[in-house]
Amino acid sequence: MELIDNHTHLQDEPFRGKEEFYLERAQKLGVTKIICAGQDPDFNKRAIDLSQRFTQVYAMVGYCPDVAKDYDQKAEDLLIEQVQLPGVVAVGEVGLDYYWDESPRDKQREVFARQVELAYELKKPVDIHTRDAFGDCYEILKNSNLEYGAILHSFNGDISWLTKFLDLNVYFSYSGVVSFTKAVEVHEAAQKTPLERLLVETDAPYLTPKPYRGRQNEPGNVYYVARAIAELKGLPLDEVAQATYANTMRVYGLN
Repeated sequence: MELIDNHTHLQDEPFRGKEEFYLERAQKLGVTKIICAGQDPDFNKRAIDLSQRFTQVYAMVGYCPDVAKDYDQKAEDLLIEQVQLPGVVAVGEVGLDYYWDESPRDKQREVFARQVELAYELKKPVDIHTRDAFGDCYEILKNSNLEYGAILHSFNGDISWLTKFLDLNVYFSYSGVVSFTKAVEVHEAAQKTPLERLLVETDAPYLTPKPYRGRQNEPGNVYYVARAIAELKGLPLDEVAQATYANTMRVYGLN
């Protein structure tokens, strides 16, 4: 059985200098590849550095909504350069966050739409963060060319949003939230998500799944995310692992 953690932050402070240790722990749980998500210039560079150090690590680079206010032509020129480096497989994480509102909402929408456009131009999928902003996220994606795919990272929408996004070339990535007892809407969405559009992630060091909720998350815990989905869907874990592995390889263009 093989799994891929398609959205993690191995470059974050808790893992600094201990990346090989956590990759080995992940390997023991069948997690053979991880995709390290960028979000700002520092995290983007560190993700790229890790993808160059470890064969099982890939990177994505982008400007998340918190730093959309800093996005300018210089940032875009660097982003275009980085996306084309070996080991970089997507533009991300990008999107909208109306909960923290660290950047003006009009600027968030502008920068998100531009990065979705760039992903198409560079023939890459786009990995999306959306919080309290499903309506605007949907409108932007509906009016974008998603030929190379989009991933809704740590999807926490209800069935109505699942249904709308299913009409687009979108994959739904579930994090440890899907294992939380009270996350009923996420449980229902996961049950209804077609297997061929399903991905798994940790978003480590955040969103630790049961049975380790309350501790620091790590890439190997994507095993428990997949197990929770298998239980919700009434499927063997091997079947969920096989499907999510194949889906991740396909959408991110991995070999």
